Amino acid sequence: MIETKTNEKINAITKIRSRTLALSESERRVASWILDHADKVLYLSMSQIAQECEVSDTTVLRMCRNAGFIGFTDLKLSLAQDMASPTQLIHESIIPSDDPLTIVQKVFTSNIQALYDTLEILDEATLNKTIQLIENARHILIAGVGGSSIIAQNLYQRLFRLGIPCDAPLDVQLQIMHSTLLMPGDLAIAVSYSGSTKDMDLVFSEAKRNGASTILITGNMKSKLADQADLVLVSVSHEIRSEPVAARNAQLTLVDSIFILYSFLHMDQSLAVEKKIANSVVSKSY
Repeated sequence: MIETKTNEKINAITKIRSRTLALSESERRVASWILDHADKVLYLSMSQIAQECEVSDTTVLRMCRNAGFIGFTDLKLSLAQDMASPTQLIHESIIPSDDPLTIVQKVFTSNIQALYDTLEILDEATLNKTIQLIENARHILIAGVGGSSIIAQNLYQRLFRLGIPCDAPLDVQLQIMHSTLLMPGDLAIAVSYSGSTKDMDLVFSEAKRNGASTILITGNMKSKLADQADLVLVSVSHEIRSEPVAARNAQLTLVDSIFILYSFLHMDQSLAVEKKIANSVVSKSY
């Protein structure tokens, strides 16, 4: 079950970015071109864009529909509305002639835009339900592999510092084994940027089989994992290289937001646990 803001409330650029991972390779090429040339799309026909992307008109139309628009005209109207009240930073891809400072500026811009886009697609109901699942969980398993394990470990550090019983094994085999021991009242949280990680699929399958709840942190709201999850927290980004750097930063910010929100809702508990942890390591400080 996917919880995000309704499409009507999301601007066109963010809507495209949020669906990019769910598109085919040719559709993704169209989406990338539109994101890089959003100001030109208003003045071009579908055939002209198809020619620019070296795809068929049908591919452009299919991309529009898979990105959440009724068709090409709907996409252009949505872009026109965005241009009338712009909230987007200008996205530019890194090119070989860029000097070091320009490259750094583009990286910063990409990361900042990912935060804006992720915030725009997130709604209060999703956050509230996330906190409720964490509050009510008897035990929490946090799973992630590769780059996503960084997010999983960060979430583990945050939750255990709130006094929440949780585990986040680094070894993926242990993650799967832990998931087989979950019970009703437990919670499995998986992090997968692509939403198509076989290991996380196994974790969720075992968790659901045992009656545990599931939350997915991902960049792909149309993935198989998203379909399995009770709640989905989506990060949105338009990456400047193959490694999803901007998405990782957006996901880390999502984790921080959950931590701060839970802390404020359980202030006394949070302060007591923080004091206990601080006292346990005070002798280690210089």
